[in-house]
Amino acid sequence: MVGGVLEEMRIRSLGVIDDAVVELSPGFTAVTGETGAGKTMVVTSLGLLLGGRADPALVRIGAKSAVVEGRISVPAGGTAVVRAEEAGAELEDGVLLISRTVSAEGRSRAHLGGRSVPVGVLAELADELVAVHGQTDQQGLLKLSRQRQALDRYAGDAVAVPLSKYAGAYRRLRAISAELDEITTRARERVQEADMLRFGLEEIAAVEPRADEDTELAAEAERLGHAEALASAATAAHAALAGNPEDPEGIDAATLVAGAHRALEAVRSHDSALATLSGRIGEIAILLGDVAGELAGYADDLDADPLRLSAVEERRAALTQLTRKYGADIDAVLAWAERSAERLTELDGDDDRLDELTAERDALRGELGGLAQALTDARTEAAERFAAAVTAELASLAMPHARVSFELRQTDDPEGVEVGGRTVAYGPAGVDEVELLLAPHPGAPPRPIAKGASGGELSRVMLAVEVVFAGTDPVPTYLFDEVDAGVGGKAAVEIGRRLARLARTAQVVVVTHLPQVAAFADRQLLVEKTNDGSVTRSGVKVLEGEERIRELSRMLAGQEDSETARAHAEELLATARSDGP
Repeated sequence: MVGGVLEEMRIRSLGVIDDAVVELSPGFTAVTGETGAGKTMVVTSLGLLLGGRADPALVRIGAKSAVVEGRISVPAGGTAVVRAEEAGAELEDGVLLISRTVSAEGRSRAHLGGRSVPVGVLAELADELVAVHGQTDQQGLLKLSRQRQALDRYAGDAVAVPLSKYAGAYRRLRAISAELDEITTRARERVQEADMLRFGLEEIAAVEPRADEDTELAAEAERLGHAEALASAATAAHAALAGNPEDPEGIDAATLVAGAHRALEAVRSHDSALATLSGRIGEIAILLGDVAGELAGYADDLDADPLRLSAVEERRAALTQLTRKYGADIDAVLAWAERSAERLTELDGDDDRLDELTAERDALRGELGGLAQALTDARTEAAERFAAAVTAELASLAMPHARVSFELRQTDDPEGVEVGGRTVAYGPAGVDEVELLLAPHPGAPPRPIAKGASGGELSRVMLAVEVVFAGTDPVPTYLFDEVDAGVGGKAAVEIGRRLARLARTAQVVVVTHLPQVAAFADRQLLVEKTNDGSVTRSGVKVLEGEERIRELSRMLAGQEDSETARAHAEELLATARSDGP
């Protein structure tokens, strides 16, 4: 048995189910019940647990929300455990608890191992834990892309390794092609951008600004604009400190301080405190002399030349023209110029870059063609083995003359890559279109399964495909809904037998209306409604002994107490038991 088993589900307020517990076990479990009893809700519930779309119409009328809770045992160290722990989930003795709530308003919440998680996390786990097959899933496998994925999954590393190499080259080619398109389609815009940058750089170069020049010139303009007032103030201050030669009788600060210093110097030897004050006054006299000298020099050096002021204002005007266009100040203008020069170099190098990219693209096209050919060869070999295995399984499902095959084809495209002497379309998964074909009987031409198979035949093809997968790429649990649609008689018996064999290596849960299928189950669950039309906790029960014979009789003849039906039911069970391992 592959690690991982769906142990139990509790379903509340989902469809016709009020509150019910579905207890499952390893091996083959058949879920039966009258039409409309709600057995399909088992599939729907598991779909919700594994990230399926939340439909508010599923919520039972009168309920605020539907809740599905599940217990799934998972193999230690498996990828499912790793992903769950990454999401913060906690496992209890190797059991993962999953819950999904869908409100009547359409809101959906998911919990994994006690931790709230995005619904997408549940969907990621689904690939590792359960393979669900219902009518909608069969329709999905009719898509060519899904058929190619199925073939690749069956082939394993034989396809996965070349596909990985191909995908890497494909991504590089897409990136290079996108850059080429960007350069060529925006050529006019890039030329206009280059012209604008070139004009700006030339304008800045013509002015030749220096860093902080605008600040320095602003200070000089302020000084030159008030030169007379500044000179007058400096002269008056100098006279107050050092005297005015034109007024020899005037009193100035230097003279007064000198007098004070002399007065104290005469008696400083008699008191240390007074000596200290005398020293400080001496310092003031020195400072006054220094300031007075600097004021005299300032007045002499002050330039009141109106021509200089005019030149400064003219230079400031030129700098202002730059700051209006390229930055808040001259430093910002210079930074713009540096960035623009780098961008212009990049734009001017487009032609060289175009040649480089074109050469690299052509080389990658050639490489991609070779990788695509290797991928096609690997798929062709795997397709033959896959088709032969599925055909053999169909013989066990009452289709002994059916033949399954794969068609691998490519589409001519002049913009594609060269494979086998042809230029063909390519995509992220290679150049192959893969289609599953079925010839249901000798003489019938192989046709796509969507056109060549009836509903019952399609169900058996899907089952055969899954059985083949179970031998190469198994998942722990398989859930089938309507896999026996359109099937009866001997074919139904063979489907039951094959499902039982599949259950030897995995858990198999089947929702069925056929007694020939249910008889082969290791455990049979009956879903039945109460008088008010709902399914309650007591409405999902395990059938054993007499109860199972009565249910199989009902499924056979619609009569639980028909002696003929009972005899047939007992015969079916005996046949199933004799077919065991």
